[in-house]
Amino acid sequence: EMRFVTGVQTCALPICRRCPRGWPELLGERRMADNKSSDRGGKGGQRGRGRDRDNNRNDDGDEIVDKLVHINRVAKVVKGGRRFSFAALVVVGDGKGRVGYGTGKAREVPEAIRKATDSAKKSMIRVPLREGRTLHHDVNGRFGAGKVVLRSAPPGTGIIAGGPMRAVFETMGVADVVCKSNGTQNPHNMIKATFEGLKLLQSPRSVASRRGLKVGEIVARRGEIAGAE
Repeated sequence: EMRFVTGVQTCALPICRRCPRGWPELLGERRMADNKSSDRGGKGGQRGRGRDRDNNRNDDGDEIVDKLVHINRVAKVVKGGRRFSFAALVVVGDGKGRVGYGTGKAREVPEAIRKATDSAKKSMIRVPLREGRTLHHDVNGRFGAGKVVLRSAPPGTGIIAGGPMRAVFETMGVADVVCKSNGTQNPHNMIKATFEGLKLLQSPRSVASRRGLKVGEIVARRGEIAGAE
């Protein structure tokens, strides 16, 4: 839409280089309009969501810890040059056995990390832990070319894991674990293989209920096997 003000051709857009009015005045009007829409809870405020959320807490009120595992920069060659975009891989956990991972893509790094964090929070799983510090039993995980071995460890061992796997166990709250990656070094496949292994973990309570035994019998057998080794 074109308008003529005092013989000067201008446009009806909120901000235009050809407008005879100054930039400060136009920006001031734009800020006032945004503040009014934010008071009404419209697009200028929370993008139409209409409520506040604490993104650092889960449904149980526990603090969520996130770790950035990997950022990949992708360049697309266009007519005017190269257009860059970023892909982020993030792992989140509550330090009490719940952990998740997610990926996000955007033109800017902070936006990619935010998308990956939101995706990770939606895909969190609960992993049973022994004494809240290590795994109940050894397990192998595989996804594509990624192969990982996860082993429980006695107190004081610490987290012996490299690269992306360390971020998973740190956010999950594991204190003692020994891990080894035998396959690809791709962080995405390593994370997915680790999660495939974590999904196979079972607690003595679940095994006892499935077999019709008592938890003490399952734990006693585990002690006998460990002593024989």
